[in-house]
Amino acid sequence: MPFDLPLPASLRKARWKVKIREKETREPPHLTILRDTRAWRINLRTGGFMDDEPSPSDLPAALLDHVRQRANWLLLCEEWDRKYPANPVVEQTGEEEK
Repeated sequence: MPFDLPLPASLRKARWKVKIREKETREPPHLTILRDTRAWRINLRTGGFMDDEPSPSDLPAALLDHVRQRANWLLLCEEWDRKYPANPVVEQTGEEEK
C-alpha cells in the first residue's frame, strides 16, 4: 500500500498528492508528487528532481515547502526505509561505524 504524506487542505483540494509508491525497489529512493496524470519524482538522497518532464517549475512553492519541511522529509525517508529496507535512503557503505 502506498504511503500518502498528509497535505494541507488547500493542496488536497487542488488535487495534489505526495506518495511513496509501490514496486519501486530498483529505483533510487524517491517520493512522487502527483496531480491528475502528471508525476514528479524527487530523490530522497539528493533532494533533486529525477526527471526533466513535467517541469519542476509547474509545482507550487507551497507544496515544495511542505514536502521539504524537516519533519515531513524525515517521515518520507522513514517510510521509504520501512517499505524498501534493502534500498535505504542512507546508502550502506559496508563499513561499521567505530
